Amino acid sequence: MTTLWERSRQVAVQAILDTAVRLFAEQGYEQTTIAQIAREAGISQRSLFRYFGTKEDLVCGDQEALGELLKRTVEQQPAEMSAWDALRAGFEVVLTANHPPERALELSRLIFDTPSLRARYIEKRLRWQAELVPVVRARLGDGPDRPAPDTQAKAIVATVFACIDTATELWAGHDGRIDLADLYDQCLAAVRDHG
Repeated sequence: MTTLWERSRQVAVQAILDTAVRLFAEQGYEQTTIAQIAREAGISQRSLFRYFGTKEDLVCGDQEALGELLKRTVEQQPAEMSAWDALRAGFEVVLTANHPPERALELSRLIFDTPSLRARYIEKRLRWQAELVPVVRARLGDGPDRPAPDTQAKAIVATVFACIDTATELWAGHDGRIDLADLYDQCLAAVRDHG
């Protein structure tokens, strides 16, 4: 059961995010200051930093929590599920975890159109990849015809992330008119079927 404090926190976080995304869309990410976001959200800068550690976190969100959710979801998939399918299941959960599709689309556009945000996004995603390698390695069967488990696990994880990022960029570029999951499946099929 959600406490009153947790509900109040959720409302405050949503109000700050709404204000930040509106300002970023109106005047650009780089031109929008933390002071301006705080002022328009009706809070102090100090209060804003209690909810978000950095300006980038207003767009990229709590990547550590999302990375942990992704890892946990992949680990919880049935043992007989392939590493590819377990990772897809994990991303399906993560993509809908924090934002409705319209907000995710706005944030994706900001990330892909703003070099500093994209750099932060990539940095955090590299950590996710490193944390997923042992999870994927554990899913891979042993066999004499298989590459070294670390090599295979790293290649699978890197491929999935590249396909997710490509699909998300295409989705944002088409204003969300194409289904993100379909785009991901197309990207992965292109890599796996024409290697």
